[in-house]
Amino acid sequence: MGTLPFSPLSPPVVAGGLPAMLGRSLLRPLLRGGRHSPAIMIYHRVRPQRDTLFPDEVDAAHFARQLAWLTSYCEVMPLLDAVRHMRAGTLPPRAACITFDDGYADNADIALPLLQHYRVPATFFVASGFLNGGRMWNDSVIELIRRAPAGTLDASSLGLGVHRFDTPAQRVDAIMSLLGQLKYLPMAQRLEQVERLSGLLAVPLPTDLMMRDEQVRQLHRAGMAIGGHTVHHPILARLEPPQARAEIAEGKAALERLTGAPVSLFAYPNGGPGTDYGPEHVAMVRELGFEAAVSTSTGAAGDQPDLYQLPRFTPWDRSRLRYTLRLARNLTLPAVRA
Repeated sequence: MGTLPFSPLSPPVVAGGLPAMLGRSLLRPLLRGGRHSPAIMIYHRVRPQRDTLFPDEVDAAHFARQLAWLTSYCEVMPLLDAVRHMRAGTLPPRAACITFDDGYADNADIALPLLQHYRVPATFFVASGFLNGGRMWNDSVIELIRRAPAGTLDASSLGLGVHRFDTPAQRVDAIMSLLGQLKYLPMAQRLEQVERLSGLLAVPLPTDLMMRDEQVRQLHRAGMAIGGHTVHHPILARLEPPQARAEIAEGKAALERLTGAPVSLFAYPNGGPGTDYGPEHVAMVRELGFEAAVSTSTGAAGDQPDLYQLPRFTPWDRSRLRYTLRLARNLTLPAVRA
């Protein structure tokens, strides 16, 4: 078992009692088992402490509480096991799965010890091209604005506007504006714009945000599943079909070389059905030998789930009641498919 990143566990982490009974009663009719889909959680990072810019993002103490809540309501199982149960029509009632996207280093450093403490399995979808010192473009933007001195950024020469960041709220506004403007540019153009933005601000950027090879192996040795997430995390719908297929196939092959084990699950980058990927990409994933894939569509997969477009839920509420109600509400919504 790993070392917890904080000690001791606070009283809210302890599961059980009346709140757990109420949660199970609320979720029982929504997680019925058989061919129905599990509740699939999606995480990205688990920070050591609460982030001052993004306080709603999950930190270690909050993740521990969520694990306690979830394990008191549900039977948390590996996603691949759940997929195979769904295919056979034998999914147990109140099944749930935990997934992580992208391959952040804190997945191994912070999340893994907590998962081991609660004896909870998880699947980690890793974009192989960012391992060993790489950095995703959106994190470059976030860290540029986080680390820049207070003042004004005039990015009008790049077509990205003028932004002030004298306060944390202004920094968040600047980050969200820039991410929104850059997100759906062609991949090469987007990276070029981020490089130019970096030149305007001239602040050092971190090289330790993503996992190293050994951390991926550490997760695998701990019994966690490693899933494909392409090489460079592109918007597949913005690529030519041969490029999209290569991103999916090469990411899978890289992770299989790294772990020495089959990579059977895939997560579509960004994951919006019809916007970020389409039916042709679902077909590619199937043809490349994956057993199932997940999107970022909310909702429940329903009585006849598409195993190559399983929806996932982002659990961000900080109170047990709101967390449970949001989970229950999510399970009543139909999932969107490409």
